[in-house]
Amino acid sequence: MPLLDVSDLAVTFAPRGRPAVNAVDGVSFQVNAGEVVGLVGESGSGKSVTAMAILGLLPKGKEVQVTGRASLDGTDLLSLDRRRLRDVRGRDVAMVFQDPLSSLNPVVPIGTQVTEVLTRHRGLSGSAARKEAADLLERVGIPDPTRRLRDYPHQLSGGMRQRVLIAIAVACRPRLIIADEPTTALDVTIQAQILDLLSGLVKDSGTSLLLITHDLGVVAGLCDTVNVFYAGRLVETAKRRQLFGAPQHPYTLGLIGSIPRLDTPRGDRLAAIPGSVRDVLPWPTGCAFAPRCALSADECVAGPPALHVVDEGHTHRCVRAGAPS
Repeated sequence: MPLLDVSDLAVTFAPRGRPAVNAVDGVSFQVNAGEVVGLVGESGSGKSVTAMAILGLLPKGKEVQVTGRASLDGTDLLSLDRRRLRDVRGRDVAMVFQDPLSSLNPVVPIGTQVTEVLTRHRGLSGSAARKEAADLLERVGIPDPTRRLRDYPHQLSGGMRQRVLIAIAVACRPRLIIADEPTTALDVTIQAQILDLLSGLVKDSGTSLLLITHDLGVVAGLCDTVNVFYAGRLVETAKRRQLFGAPQHPYTLGLIGSIPRLDTPRGDRLAAIPGSVRDVLPWPTGCAFAPRCALSADECVAGPPALHVVDEGHTHRCVRAGAPS
């Protein structure tokens, strides 16, 4: 049994007086114990909404509808009430958010924010909680951790704030960590340090990692399995070597082709996917990527593309896969 089994997850935003938007449309994927799984795609493809739906972080009410299943060790997280979900969040599943400055409370010392998790889920308090908090900060590479416990978020650099978020996430030794673009707005050297830190935590503790990113360079160095999102659906799923060695969907090919290369001749233009993420067709009509696809043909808009199986663990949604461009 996989650790996390997401099945037919759908999220619809229906703001009053506006057309409904299917932000996530029938997504299914799995995360096994000790595995690093990537969710890849352009901004607006539904990656972060998927993660927030799994953890019950989307607003409640008629304007947001969440359906499907997200089972953690057989327990459907989407069916839990708020009290039970609060017990799961932080203890069994933790999340590293995209922007550490807005994710940390600016008027509360770092030490209080780290010890809060330890008190809530592990029953530690007082000096024991502060000692454990200092150990966590040291584990994630923050120098002089005891002094840093008294600091406020604005007194830390972006990389150090991100490390604090990771310390909070691993405080209760969760079985699954969801990292939502954890290297955004960090310089290249700090990005590498954060990724090495996450990779080391996974290897040392056996924790599973669900990594949300638009950076295929990060995926190539860290992920075991990759799920490619487009317009709220998965268009390709494969093991890392399969995805980079034999990509099938034109969108995946476009993402890989847009990665800058050091051996590109000077003066050559960078490759780019034409159009915008807003240039889509409704999935019931045909392939949402068709307006931007160089392989687009009449059959692409004849109906919703079926899921094609290349081999074990490698699937895609494209009727023109392998056709000459």
